[in-house]
Amino acid sequence: MSQTVVVIGMGLIGGSIAQAIKKSNQQHEVIGVDLDDRTLEHAKLLHVIDKQTRSIKEAAILADVIVIATPVSKTVEIIKDELTDVQLKEDVLITDVGSTKVTVMEAANKLVEQGVTFIGGHPMAGSHKSGVHGSRPDLFENAFYILVPPESQNSEEAVDRLTSLLAGSNANFMTMDATSHDVMAGSVSHLPHIVASALVHQLKGLEEEHPMITNLAAGGFKDITRIASANPVMWRDILLHNKDVLQTMMERWQDDMKQVTELIKAADANGLHSFFADAKRHRDGLPVKKAGAIPTLNDLYVDVPDHPGVISDVTGYLAECEISITNIRIIEAREDIMGVLRLSFRSVEERSRAEACLQNHKFTTYVGE
Repeated sequence: MSQTVVVIGMGLIGGSIAQAIKKSNQQHEVIGVDLDDRTLEHAKLLHVIDKQTRSIKEAAILADVIVIATPVSKTVEIIKDELTDVQLKEDVLITDVGSTKVTVMEAANKLVEQGVTFIGGHPMAGSHKSGVHGSRPDLFENAFYILVPPESQNSEEAVDRLTSLLAGSNANFMTMDATSHDVMAGSVSHLPHIVASALVHQLKGLEEEHPMITNLAAGGFKDITRIASANPVMWRDILLHNKDVLQTMMERWQDDMKQVTELIKAADANGLHSFFADAKRHRDGLPVKKAGAIPTLNDLYVDVPDHPGVISDVTGYLAECEISITNIRIIEAREDIMGVLRLSFRSVEERSRAEACLQNHKFTTYVGE
């Protein structure tokens, strides 16, 4: 059965959801809503949407399903100021994609009181690309997609309807309450973004006194802080809307740092060893080859000898195997040691195919965990 789906916000997430919906059923009509005319035109040219409009209310009255794919603050505004005053279809289903859920679900209570079905949503996936040009139907493949039904409604049927609509995403759907979501997302996603950004600020503070530090940071430091390059507007909103959870977590983090500081001051070798050993043991026990809150890059590392043409050999073999690379980087290449290529792929499956292809040509490869 075909449905009219309105996607508000034609960015990376909104565009990817639109494509996943079309993938599951080409008969669905997708109407894109955005304030930027060029974005809407690009979305139409890329066949991400079927129709376009700048008016939320104009589109909402036609919708069987509404997906709000905007930053959290804008989502709350749209719910309160736009959708509560529209004569919506009786069986309309509304969802969002925000990274925090408590404030969104509180805002949605007015819609729920009016008899509208609202299911909070958070697809835990992203990309190094942004905007509708970076969107793709498999962005959420194997990623966790959290669904948060309102406590005041029996939403089992609505959840089934939404997961069916998004079946083309191949995401791992999981249902939980808003508070649990915000605590867990705060721990595995929000706090790490704060820490990564703080590390970059510390590096910036040392640059004037030690100008060579930026060259040293080009390798591992840049890798472990890559999430600090995320959209600052989005992360400002996330922190403001999850402030109660994050205040507690930041206090715990500061306590941990104080503990390590005391161990260093006391030159407590055993205590420091235990600190790192406990972290290593727990980190090594985390699930592998599963998408989590922080998007993985599906990277493959390739040892390459230092001789002319070796990079073209690698890319040539992958081309013969019809495998596309989304990013390539030389991690280390000096005359006296083996160089390392880091290749990024769109999915775990393509990375596995690339690994088999290159190993067949006698390259040594390994996957970072």
